Amino acid sequence: METLEIITENKKVEDEEVEVEEESPIEEVRLTVSNTDDPTLPVWTFRMWFLGLLSCIALAFLNQFFSYRTEPLTITQITIQIATLPIGRYMAKVLPKKKFRLLGFGSREFSLNPGPFNTKEHVLISIFANAAGGTAYAVGILDIIKAFYKRKITLLASWLLCITTQVLGYGWAGIMRKYVVEPAHMWWPGTMVQVSLFRTLHEKDEQRMSRAKFFLIALVCSFSWYLFPGYLFPTLTSISWVCWAFPKSVTAHQLGSGMRGLGLGALTLDWSAIAAFMFSPLVSPFFATLNIFIGYVLIMYIAIPISYWGIDLYNAKTFPLFSSHLFTDQGNIYNVSAIVNDKFEIDMVKYQAQGRINLSMFFALTYGFGFATIAATLTHVILFHGKEIHDRFRNSRKGKEDIHTRLMRKYEEIPNWWFHLLLVVTFALSLVLCIFLKDQIQMPWWGLIFACCLALVFTLPISIITATTNQVPGLNIITEYIMGIILPGRPIANVCFKTYGYISMAQANSFLSDFKLGHYMKIPPRSMFLVQFIGTIIAGTVNTVVAWWLLNSVHNICQDDLLPPNSPWTCPSDRVFYDASVIWGLVGPMRIFGSLGNYSALNWFFLGGALGPVLVWFLHKVFPKQSWIPLINLPVLLGATASMPPATSLNFNAWFLVGTIFNFFIFRYRKQWWQRYNYVLSAALDAGVAIMGVLLYFMLSFENVSLTWWGTDGEHCPLATCPTAKGIVVDGCPVF
Repeated sequence: METLEIITENKKVEDEEVEVEEESPIEEVRLTVSNTDDPTLPVWTFRMWFLGLLSCIALAFLNQFFSYRTEPLTITQITIQIATLPIGRYMAKVLPKKKFRLLGFGSREFSLNPGPFNTKEHVLISIFANAAGGTAYAVGILDIIKAFYKRKITLLASWLLCITTQVLGYGWAGIMRKYVVEPAHMWWPGTMVQVSLFRTLHEKDEQRMSRAKFFLIALVCSFSWYLFPGYLFPTLTSISWVCWAFPKSVTAHQLGSGMRGLGLGALTLDWSAIAAFMFSPLVSPFFATLNIFIGYVLIMYIAIPISYWGIDLYNAKTFPLFSSHLFTDQGNIYNVSAIVNDKFEIDMVKYQAQGRINLSMFFALTYGFGFATIAATLTHVILFHGKEIHDRFRNSRKGKEDIHTRLMRKYEEIPNWWFHLLLVVTFALSLVLCIFLKDQIQMPWWGLIFACCLALVFTLPISIITATTNQVPGLNIITEYIMGIILPGRPIANVCFKTYGYISMAQANSFLSDFKLGHYMKIPPRSMFLVQFIGTIIAGTVNTVVAWWLLNSVHNICQDDLLPPNSPWTCPSDRVFYDASVIWGLVGPMRIFGSLGNYSALNWFFLGGALGPVLVWFLHKVFPKQSWIPLINLPVLLGATASMPPATSLNFNAWFLVGTIFNFFIFRYRKQWWQRYNYVLSAALDAGVAIMGVLLYFMLSFENVSLTWWGTDGEHCPLATCPTAKGIVVDGCPVF
C-alpha cells in the first residue's frame, strides 16, 4: 500500500513536470494565451470570406480617402475586430445550414452556415482587415508626383510600385519566420492585446447592456455628432481661445494655435482630430501615453520656446514657428518647381540663384530628434535588452518548443517554395519597373538590388527587437540619407529607394507579427498566408485606385495655398513626404545637413542619441536600487514628436487628455466598465466618423454644397503662420 502511494505521488510529480514543460517560458504569454485548441472549428467559411473581403475593401477605401484630409482618420484592425462580431453572429443565425457539393471537390460537402461564428473565423477577418489597416506607403510617391511636382505617372506604374513594395517584404518574412515566429522566446508583446481582446469578445455576454448594443449606441452618437465639426461647425475641430482673446498678437497666435503653434489651451470636439496620426488614445496603454507625454513636453514646451524666442536658432524668427514648408533665406516659400529641370532632376543654376533651402526651426529640430531617436534606439536595445535578445535567440536556435508550437504541428506547414516564388516574382516585377519604366520612377536597377540587400540584412534584427521588446526601430531616415548621398538630384529615385528598402522591412515585420497572432490563436498557417497575401493585393489596388480618383477629381488637392478656405484636402502627410523628397532627393543631404547646407550641426544629434542611453544605463548600474531609472526610455522620449509634422499640438494635447481619462482614471476607478466597453467605444467612434465623413463628401462636398459663416472659418489663428523677425513682410502678417 505504501509502495502504491509512492508510485502515485511520483506520477503526480511527473505530471506536474510535464505540465510545467508544456507552458510557455514567457509569463505574459502564460497569462494571456490559451493552451487549448479545437482543430475541428471551420475556417474557410462563407462568413469569413464575405466579411473579410468586405472589411479589407472598406478599410482600404476609407483609410486612403481620409489620408488626404487635414485631420486624417485611420480605422484600425480593432474597429473591424469589434464591428464584425455581431454581424458574424447574426449571419450564423440567418444563413441556411443546408449542405451542398461543388464540382471538383468530390464527395466533400459545404455549407453557408457550418455552425456558430467562431474565434478562428474572426481572427482571419481581422487579418484581412489588417492588410488595409493603413494606406500603402508607395501611394505617397504617386501623390507627390501628381499633386506637388505636377508630373506624370501612369496608373500601371503606380499600381506596380504599390503592390511590389507591399508584397516584397513577405519574401523576407518567409525566410525569417522560423527564427522569430515558431520559437517560444520570440513572443511579440504587441500581439497580447489582440489575443486578450479576442478571448474577451468570445466569452458569453449576458449583461443587460451587451457590447453589441453599446457599440450600436456609440456608433449612432459618433455618426450624428460628426455632422457638426465635419460640416456645420468646423471651428469645433480646433477651439483656440487664446487667439480669440488676442486677435492682433502674432506671439499669442503662435502660442495658442493648435494647428500652427504650441496649442496652449487649444481644445477639440472632433474625434477625427483626437485619433488622427497616433490612432485612438483609448487603445494606447497609459504607461506608453505617459512616456510620450513627457517627451512631448520636453521638446514642445521647453526645447522649442528656448530655440525660437530664446536663442533664435537657425534664424528661427525669420520663419513661422510651426511649418513643414520649405523657405528661402528671406522667409518666403521656396519655389521648388523652379529648380526642377525637364529631366525631373535638380537645375543647379536655378538652385544657386534661389539660394539654400531653409526649414522652420521646429521642422529642423524634428529631423535632429529623429537622428537622435535612431541612434538611441539601437544603443538602448543593446544595453537594456541585448542579453535578453541574445539568450532568447540562442534558445530559439536550440529548437525548444512550447505548447503553442506543438499544437500548431497539427496543421499543414507552408512550403518554403511559396515564399521563394513570391520573392522571385515580386523582385522580377520590381526590376521590370526599374528598367522599362525608369523614366517615371528614376531608380536604377542597382538601386533596387541595394535596397533589397539593406532589407534582407536588417529584417531579422529588427524583427528580433520587435518580437522581444515591442520596439520598432525606424530606418526610413537612414535609407533616405544613404540614397541622397549616392544619387542626389533625383527626388523620386530617393523615395522609391526608401520605399523598397524601408517599407519591405516594415511589411515583413507586420507579416511576422500577424503570423505570431495566428500562431497563438491556432490558425492553420496556409490559411494565414493566403488571407494576408490576398488582403495585401486587394488593399494595395484599392489604395491606388482611390488615390488616382481623388488626385484627378479634387481641384488643387494638397495645395493648401490654392485651396478654398477651410478645405479639408490639405494632405498633411503627403506634404511632409514631398518635403522629404526635396531635402533628401532633389537637393540632397550634403546641401541640407552637410557642409554645403545650413544644418550640419544637427548631425551631432546622432552622437547625443547614442550616448544618452549609455548615461541612463550607467546611472542604473551605480544606483541599482533606484527602480525608476530603468523606466527612462530615451527612444520613446526623443521620438515622442516623431509624427510632428504632420501631426500638430492640437492632436497631441487632445490625445493625451482623452488617453489619460480612459486609460488612467476610468481604468483605475471603473475597471469593469473599461474592460467591457473601452475598446468597443474606440471602434464605434472611429466607425461613426468614417461613415459620416464619406457621406458628407459624396452628398455635399462632391456637389460643391458649402456653408460660409464664422463657424466655418477654421480656428481663427491667422497670425500663427507669421514670422516675427523685424523687417520681414509676409502677406496677411503685420509689418514690424
